[in-house]
Amino acid sequence: MKIKYHKNIKYSYYYSFFSFFGVTGLWVIYLQHAGLTLFEVGLCESIFHIGSFLFEVPSGLLADRFSYKTVLVAGRLMSILSAVIMLLAQSFWFFAFSFILSAFSYNLQSGTIDAMMYDSLIESKQTSDFPKIISKTEIIFEVADTIGVVIAGFLVHWHFELTYVIAILVGFLALISVLFLKEPLKTAQIQIDTEKEAELTISELIRSLWRILKKEKFLRNLMIYQAMIDLICTSYYYYYQSVMKSNNFSGVMISGIMVISSVIAVIAISVTPRITNRFSQLNILRFLIVPILGLIPLIFFRNGIIMLLLFMLLKALSAIVGPLFSNYYNKLIESKQRATLLSVASVIFSAFMIVLFPVVGWMIDQVGFAIAFGIIGIVMGVLVCSKNIIQAINK
Repeated sequence: MKIKYHKNIKYSYYYSFFSFFGVTGLWVIYLQHAGLTLFEVGLCESIFHIGSFLFEVPSGLLADRFSYKTVLVAGRLMSILSAVIMLLAQSFWFFAFSFILSAFSYNLQSGTIDAMMYDSLIESKQTSDFPKIISKTEIIFEVADTIGVVIAGFLVHWHFELTYVIAILVGFLALISVLFLKEPLKTAQIQIDTEKEAELTISELIRSLWRILKKEKFLRNLMIYQAMIDLICTSYYYYYQSVMKSNNFSGVMISGIMVISSVIAVIAISVTPRITNRFSQLNILRFLIVPILGLIPLIFFRNGIIMLLLFMLLKALSAIVGPLFSNYYNKLIESKQRATLLSVASVIFSAFMIVLFPVVGWMIDQVGFAIAFGIIGIVMGVLVCSKNIIQAINK
């Protein structure tokens, strides 16, 4: 039994590395190379989130009805096909279709490999090892993502299309890793619980979410606050790639920036527990607005060094926002509502990305990167002064 456990976990690690390999992380520069405007680039990301939202329930049903391996194989095939289309596409609509396939791939993968590892531990009666295993998986994700982006940085000015060729090859390696996995047995009780959860997802989810959010106004405002921060950090991270392109950053420079920003993010994550032990959760959440307000000087000083430093700062902020809010939600939410409400936070962020991410791209097309994000900083400052944000993080 232990041998089976160790093999499944080992090949799950391989799968995690290959499936999260971030060689396509500079997709904004790639789409600009292909001739898309930043507004069209934003629409592609918006389409991804629409697809992810629409596929959430169907992918859950597939995971319930078919084996873990079948779902993971389908996800990798979708990812490979998405990369092939990105490599061959010559118009916006083909790129958009690639993002739809990527969204479906993401949904099929999301949570499936974790569930498979946990069920493997149930068989071997070693579920106490799961926290350690999932932490190692997170480290593998960060390492794989960083290595992939660094490789992409070197290829920006030299056959950039090779990034998607590599993505296809790595996709097949992930597929091979899945084939070596042994499907764990599911107990009857696990199957019953899964069916009940699926039934709730289909028939009650929307009404349940509306009912809970209408009653829990503080949590609703808190989730909106998180979504706004995540939107700004994500938008700055991806659209800053347009600054790299317009300023002809060398491949070495792009790779160096990505490595340094990843190291800073890891450091930020490592010191977060000390900060949470020293300061109250609410004071920390209030302080998160300060880096966002740092965008305001951009409208007056379109300085490359300031923009780069903000890129590093917001990358670190993005890394700690998730754990901070997750910890706070878990303290505030009852266990029976926790899974449902945490899914609400994800849906709210997707809604923000669907609507506002293309708008940010349009603003950059019209007035430039610095002024666009300077305006965003001013808007956030106005919201703070009008107490809308303050009310969002106060009971």
